[in-house]
Amino acid sequence: QVQLVESGGGLVQPGGSLRLSCAASTSTFSQSLLGWYRQAPGKKRAWVASISTGNFPVYADSVKGRFTISRDNAKTTVYLQMNRLKAEDTAVYYCVLDISGRTYWGQGTQVTVSS
Repeated sequence: QVQLVESGGGLVQPGGSLRLSCAASTSTFSQSLLGWYRQAPGKKRAWVASISTGNFPVYADSVKGRFTISRDNAKTTVYLQMNRLKAEDTAVYYCVLDISGRTYWGQGTQVTVSS
């Protein structure tokens, strides 16, 4: 089974930056669709960003221009660079990997934006 290990979450001031990482165990990483979701308290889980096997990124309107998703196939790792963070970005962030009709989720990492 594919394992996803996330890191990089934490507490940051409004306007600050964080970089989330998600390392995957699968040898089929380069053929996988990758993405990030988040879930704020009292809200449904929401899609944030995705990146294709062709390295094409797409973003939710709420984060466009502030967040950047990227992938490193050699390291089998997907990243989410978050800049100009707002209090509304506070949530548990999850990475997701789709391969061969299966979907795998990371354990989630807390991001808190507060002064």
